[in-house]
Parts: sequence; structure tokens; C-alpha cells
Amino acid sequence: MGRGYRKGRLGEEIRRIISEMLLREIKDPRLSSGMLSISDVDVTTDGSYATCYITVLTQGQSEEEKQEEEKQVLAGLNSAKGLMKKEIGRRIKLRHVPELLFKIDHSMEYGRHITEVIETLGIDHEE
Repeated sequence: MGRGYRKGRLGEEIRRIISEMLLREIKDPRLSSGMLSISDVDVTTDGSYATCYITVLTQGQSEEEKQEEEKQVLAGLNSAKGLMKKEIGRRIKLRHVPELLFKIDHSMEYGRHITEVIETLGIDHEE
């Protein structure tokens, strides 16, 4: 990898660039329908792949609507992948720009579910 970027720093820089592009440059209607957040970017040790974890923030939708929106978001991100790689290569001097992979991050929903389960148990927090 170029310029002494370590795996974590490269992932953070890629996350920042993609986030800026989603705000300012990419005008795909599939990506502007809801709130998107890039929660993390994990780069492989050899720098050939960067997995981008996407959080889609929705309110009051059924499970099928959420899944359909997530599919649309993934389709929009995959169609803009080439533009994103080009911009990453322009801003970060790398010999090889990692291939971008997009996955939906369900950790917020899982955390909310765990909190609800703990609350139903009726355990008091005594200190």
C-alpha cells in the first residue's frame, strides 16, 4: 500500500471519501430515499478488498419494506462503485485501489433488540 497507510487508516480514509461523495456528488435516487451511514470500512491485509458496512436508517416501515429499501441501496452503491474507486484513487495515492464490497450493517437493530430483551427480564441496575 502506498504512503505508509496502515489497514485501519486506509479504511477510515475510504469511509470519509465515500461519505463525502454520498453527500455531495452521487445523485442516485436509490441512495437519497433514506438516511445512509457508512459505519465501518474493513480493508483486507493485502489491500485488495474493502468491505463497506452500510447502515440504512428507516422509521416505521414493515420488514419487507426495509429489505426492499436495503436492496435498492445496495444496487445504487454497486452502480456507483466505479466512480467511488476512481475518486479514492485520485485522493489517495495507491498503486492498487481496493475493490469495494458493500454490506448492510444490522448491528444497531441487533443492539436495540438485545436492549428490549434485557428490559423484559426486569433486571434492575443496582450499583
